[in-house]
Amino acid sequence: MDLDLDEESKRKAAPRPATPGGKKSSAIGTLGNLLGRAGIRINGDAPWDIHINDDRAASRILAQGSLGLGESYMDGWWDCAALDIFFERIFQANLTEHVTAKDVLQTLKARLLNLQSSRRSWQVGKAHYDVGNDLFSEMLDSRMTYSCGYWNVANNLEDAQAAKLDLVCRKLGLQPGMRLLDIGCGWGSLMQFAAENYGVSCVGLTISKEQAEFARQKLSGLPVEFRLADYRSFNPNGDEKFDRIASIGMFEHVGHKNYGAFFDACKRSLVDDGLFLLHTIGRKRTRNVIDPWFDRYIFPNGELPSLSEISTSVDGRFVIEDVHNFGADYDKTLLAWHARFEAAWPQFASQYGERFYRMWRYYLLCMAGCFRARQIQLWQTVLSPSGVAGGYLRHS
Repeated sequence: MDLDLDEESKRKAAPRPATPGGKKSSAIGTLGNLLGRAGIRINGDAPWDIHINDDRAASRILAQGSLGLGESYMDGWWDCAALDIFFERIFQANLTEHVTAKDVLQTLKARLLNLQSSRRSWQVGKAHYDVGNDLFSEMLDSRMTYSCGYWNVANNLEDAQAAKLDLVCRKLGLQPGMRLLDIGCGWGSLMQFAAENYGVSCVGLTISKEQAEFARQKLSGLPVEFRLADYRSFNPNGDEKFDRIASIGMFEHVGHKNYGAFFDACKRSLVDDGLFLLHTIGRKRTRNVIDPWFDRYIFPNGELPSLSEISTSVDGRFVIEDVHNFGADYDKTLLAWHARFEAAWPQFASQYGERFYRMWRYYLLCMAGCFRARQIQLWQTVLSPSGVAGGYLRHS
């Protein structure tokens, strides 16, 4: 990931120390009043309070919203001891409703343009998932499962991810000899678990070259196959059929203009009596909003669906058999990833640099706070082409 600033940007980003004892600027006063609605103080004593290191931070945040908040943190212009609680309070107080012109522009782009076109869909693979297998290996569990764990019967990351993978396999009713298609397979954690524990063969689709190459070597010897392909170009005539399909943590990159094409690809690739499990982060209302900071630095062209968008998109294509929300578990998952990232950081510091460290920390803890505030959700939805005879039985 190329996060270097050009010389002009570096000059602008150079910290300008806050003036001690000086008259508080109008921008700092305005920001302080806004944050005060969430019980957050500027230069306060609570761990969720923010500390201004550069006088320009307040103006930048007020002018640029989410993008200014994230970039000024990356540049060291402000700090917070407990970023996850800071964001939990921000989201609980709905301070994100105070949008800037740039936020509005980003929203209009999301509504009017197809930001997840076939050409653009590969950008997130290069920008995020190809950032470094070594870093992800240290941050994630042993199977490198980059999605929400299931903490109902677990008290550590390894067990929570194993429980989630087993939950998916049981919800799909996997049996030996079945073929499983994993759309957005990542490093193949589900395919590895399903092949080893349920005796199925698997095909995985990914748009990350780094993931595919790494996973092929890691899982050699298992009946799993990785294909570097976008879902729209996969199996165009429906000649290849699978007994079960799963898509875990990929639908967030599809975009509302492509939901129909996504479910069509699943429909044509599934046998008539098959099952499809969709595991996705989602928002509590339909907005088609793309956060400008996350779009620039973490998930280019990402877009969270609402449950109504999913149900509308499967109308006429699938029967919704089951919906399971365990979004609160993502808070624990993200905190576990953050703890492992912090522990491993010394070995990556010289390779990635301080700005990347602050970016990645901001990403993980912002998301943790957002899930804790229940602003975003995690759904597992089980779908069937024509309805399960006698009804579908939930496995949990």
